[in-house]
Amino acid sequence: MKRLFLVSITVAFALFGAERAPEMYDIPLWPAGQVPLAKGTGILDQPFLTVSLPPESKRNGSAIVVAPGGGNIMLMYGSEGLEIAEKFNEWGFAAFILTYRLAPKYGDDARVADAKRAIEIVRSRAAEFKIDPKRVGLAGFSAGGSLGRAAGTASAKEEMPSFLVLVYGPGRSSPGEDLTKFPPTYLFAAAWDRGAAGGTVSLFQDLNKAGAVTELLILQKGRHGFGAGTFSDEYGEWMSSLKHFLKVGGFMPEVKR
Repeated sequence: MKRLFLVSITVAFALFGAERAPEMYDIPLWPAGQVPLAKGTGILDQPFLTVSLPPESKRNGSAIVVAPGGGNIMLMYGSEGLEIAEKFNEWGFAAFILTYRLAPKYGDDARVADAKRAIEIVRSRAAEFKIDPKRVGLAGFSAGGSLGRAAGTASAKEEMPSFLVLVYGPGRSSPGEDLTKFPPTYLFAAAWDRGAAGGTVSLFQDLNKAGAVTELLILQKGRHGFGAGTFSDEYGEWMSSLKHFLKVGGFMPEVKR
């Protein structure tokens, strides 16, 4: 099953026209038998990261964990996983697609643990992946954005992302929540996606009031779940805005040739 999954990933990258299919392989978040909150030992009980490294000539030392959405019952590996990883690879980032545990078998506590552990694992293996442990971010979409939102308030420093990209679904802040130490955050949604847009704007206001570094983009058109929107005239340019945010924040340094 895993071999078929990796073959599908390679085909998907070819269809999206990547320079070449990056080297891709899976790494578990925990050793077998040591997964916290586990309710079984099957493949869906063992969260993992799929590693997608950029060409050697493009590497800039930054990394991104990609958390696809899917309503916590499935994962949108294409538009919110593979396509996003491909774009970050083009920008020189090492990308790690997170396969986290799903409902109804698992609750938010397990999923949040998976997201935090993903950041910790990538950061702990920085030398192996040739990345700077101070430039490990998380990009979450819809339900995956909620995981990024939770990771942004992690109490353990090694579990907190260096920066966040939260797309259509991070939700509003909780009353009394301390956002003063929230990592630099890029927020994005489409206005027609009313609920996500409203929550995104609210979170921006609260982060800005708390003094956190944040940037907001709300497009006038668009729906929920468009991912990179590569071929869309309505919202395909949002990743150019994200690229600017990353450069200004120092998370996307120029590659020395």
